[in-house]
Amino acid sequence: MQPAGRSPTTPLYIGLVITLLAVVGYSWYVTGRIASLRQLQNDLIDRNRKDSLQLLRIQNELNSIGISMRDMLDVDPLETGQRYPLTAWRPQFQRMREDLDDAFRREQQFSPAGRTVDQQQYLQSSLSQFWDAVDRIFSLAESGKEGEAREQIRLSLQARLAGISNSVARLLVQNNESEERATVQVTEIYDHVQRQAYFFLIGTLIAIVLTSLYLIRSNRLLFNQLAALSAQRSELAQTLISAQESTLRYVSRELHDEFGQILTAMGAMLGRARNLAPDGSQLRADLMEVREVAQSALDEVRSLSQALHPVMLDEAGLEQTIEWYLPVVERQTGVGISYDKSGAPFPVSGSSAVHIYRILQEALNNVARHSGAKKAWVRLRFAKEELELEIEDRGSGFATARAKRGLGLVAMRERAELLGGTLKFEVPAGGGTTVRLRVPKESLSREAQEIHA
Repeated sequence: MQPAGRSPTTPLYIGLVITLLAVVGYSWYVTGRIASLRQLQNDLIDRNRKDSLQLLRIQNELNSIGISMRDMLDVDPLETGQRYPLTAWRPQFQRMREDLDDAFRREQQFSPAGRTVDQQQYLQSSLSQFWDAVDRIFSLAESGKEGEAREQIRLSLQARLAGISNSVARLLVQNNESEERATVQVTEIYDHVQRQAYFFLIGTLIAIVLTSLYLIRSNRLLFNQLAALSAQRSELAQTLISAQESTLRYVSRELHDEFGQILTAMGAMLGRARNLAPDGSQLRADLMEVREVAQSALDEVRSLSQALHPVMLDEAGLEQTIEWYLPVVERQTGVGISYDKSGAPFPVSGSSAVHIYRILQEALNNVARHSGAKKAWVRLRFAKEELELEIEDRGSGFATARAKRGLGLVAMRERAELLGGTLKFEVPAGGGTTVRLRVPKESLSREAQEIHA
């Protein structure tokens, strides 16, 4: 195994913080640019448009005034050679003056920021001088000097009106130019924001790719370490289970052979000594009692030997060992066991038989010790592709936490993995626990072939 490297948590946190800062920074930047666009539109474009509308209104009023002055100078078409008196035009000029003053007042409210004070003062001064000249003309007309008044219109008033019209036209042109510049600025801002969006998107994609590659690399190293640990754990579990079975087999044989032979010899010697003692003597009765104790000890040793490692597994196989073992459990625990075997049997021997037997043994021990059930069902099925062993009870079941912590259950899972099978703990509809072991026939056949080889 490779030594564990630095945890990827810190770099991932750093990457997350950088990403969040980048998002916040870009959001702040975009918000600022949008605010500048809104300010530009409010302060320049919209005001320019409103001011241009007022300037057009002023220009229309000036054109109306110019038409009126031309009519003042023309001869009346209904009376050849005759003209309307100039004083008759005074109410019309008064009305146009009011409209023009209102238009100028409104225009000053929307005048753009680029308008200079000199331009505004010049326009106001020119308009004031124009109305002063109009008042003088009407004063001359009222005093009977209409000819001089018309001459002033022709020489002075029309020139002043043309100057004011030119000033208004220049302001309109200036507004159009400002609006065009503002449009260019808006376009530049949009283009700049778009470029920044592309850069941000590319940077984000690069960060995502780098983070993903780092995660993939970290996960690959982690999975490699987990695979190595799993392999070591499986190897260790197999070694421990093999050592356990070897020890149990050795102890079982020692009990069966050595102690069994000793107790058998003791029983034979006690029998011969009993035969030599006089009939009806106390010694004969004592020897008989000691022989019965020795025989009972021999039975216990043989039973313990079978419990540690049934010799039948090596001699008769799994099926007959299960058939022998279940009545023993019934006698020892008082739990009634229903046994059902189905399917076409195939040979199961060697370590596979030992593992299956140990799983059955541990499951029945759990039934007797923890479930409180008085009835259990054991089902052995030989299917076409697998062997299935099922142990079911209607007891209290067991908690998930205990199922994870119990050493016996852990050993059962390890044995199932060594067999290449699956072990599941289920809760049937009626309550209790069902332990289901499934082992592929291929795994059992492969092991049988290895044993024969």
